[in-house]
Amino acid sequence: MIRRLLAAVAAVAVAVATTLVVAGPAAAQAAPADDPVRSAEYWLTDYGVEEAWETTRGAGVKIAVIDTGIGRGPVEFDGAVAGGTDVSGAGSPDGRTPVGAVDKDHGSWVASLAAGRGTGPGAGMIGVAPEAQLLSVSVAFGSSAPRPFSDQIADAIRWSVDNGADVINMSLTTNVPDWPESWDDAFLYAFEHDVVIVVAAGNRGSGTTRVGAPATIPGVLTVGGVDRSGKASVEASTQGITIGVTAPSEELIGVSADSTLVSWDGTSGAAPIVAGIAALVRAAHPELDANNVINRIIKTARPAAGAKDVPDVLYGYGLVDAAAAVTASIPSVTANPMGSLEDWVRLYRRAPVATLPEEPTAPVEVPPLPDADPATRVASPLLPDRDTVIYGTLPLLLVTATAILVALGVTAAVRRIRLASRAPSR
Repeated sequence: MIRRLLAAVAAVAVAVATTLVVAGPAAAQAAPADDPVRSAEYWLTDYGVEEAWETTRGAGVKIAVIDTGIGRGPVEFDGAVAGGTDVSGAGSPDGRTPVGAVDKDHGSWVASLAAGRGTGPGAGMIGVAPEAQLLSVSVAFGSSAPRPFSDQIADAIRWSVDNGADVINMSLTTNVPDWPESWDDAFLYAFEHDVVIVVAAGNRGSGTTRVGAPATIPGVLTVGGVDRSGKASVEASTQGITIGVTAPSEELIGVSADSTLVSWDGTSGAAPIVAGIAALVRAAHPELDANNVINRIIKTARPAAGAKDVPDVLYGYGLVDAAAAVTASIPSVTANPMGSLEDWVRLYRRAPVATLPEEPTAPVEVPPLPDADPATRVASPLLPDRDTVIYGTLPLLLVTATAILVALGVTAAVRRIRLASRAPSR
């Protein structure tokens, strides 16, 4: 969630190059040996994505990426972005100008994992659903954003639904479990229009010790993160009872807005992998509603070796399996297995109280009181004065700012990849 660049750039470049060249045997077979970028996408083989491609590659499905915006430059997005908008007041009308002073490339990284096109046959960064279309919805984070963050998210969801999104990816968290009431209506609007919403759980490395909203909202598919061995990530994931499935959140790669490749970690990367799988399921089974798409993903997840329960607070229902989600025979359901926001609102939101009409009353005369003796004025500690106004409200302001400070899903170092073989791959 907070990007930390490594100081030793040269050492990092060597380490990344080593990581990309030394791929597992299965990954090496999945792409030409001279393309370390494609070979580095271990999740394509290990999580059944390439096997799922034998059935579908996501054509006809739209994935809305509510994030910092998808860059215009990368060839990996050629033909992928079908539309977009900016709800922050800081971006461009088409949502393609990255916003944010620190993590402006975040939206491009996320989009490349969901539906990147690659740079050629068997080469370059490719997404989980490479034939799905993307919608770029740019939002701005932090106190410098022109619009309140809660308003941006509500508008972003409604715009995504109105513009045909079948899946919405939200790789962000507020680090608090509660959410504003305006989100009730926005998320309900998406659920009522049969949209799957995939949300990142958050990362301990960025201060998210437990899942926060929107990952706590009933009905969303919350994604936790695991390392390459399938073990719950210490830094690049968190815990919570709302986690539905887990996906890779370490040793990921992504395409920046300026076409630079980076290696990064975080559930912000795990979420679009699952969003891409949701797109594959929707393409393979257009008859299924959102509830059954989510159900297929969680019911076909592979058991996690470290899980104590199913669902588990670290792994949810297990490690996501794209091939099984697309091809397995799963009984249908009538309700969202991740819960009902409508029921939650009915149970926990306070209903508006009707104002009862007052009975007319006649004025009553009160005799005047005798004059009181003069008293020495004593300041009440409960009444605001200059000191209590300044210092009494400061903690509240700090807490509020912290609560709305959105943490993006990058925890460990973000490493720029400079490979001699990348230029020819374009």
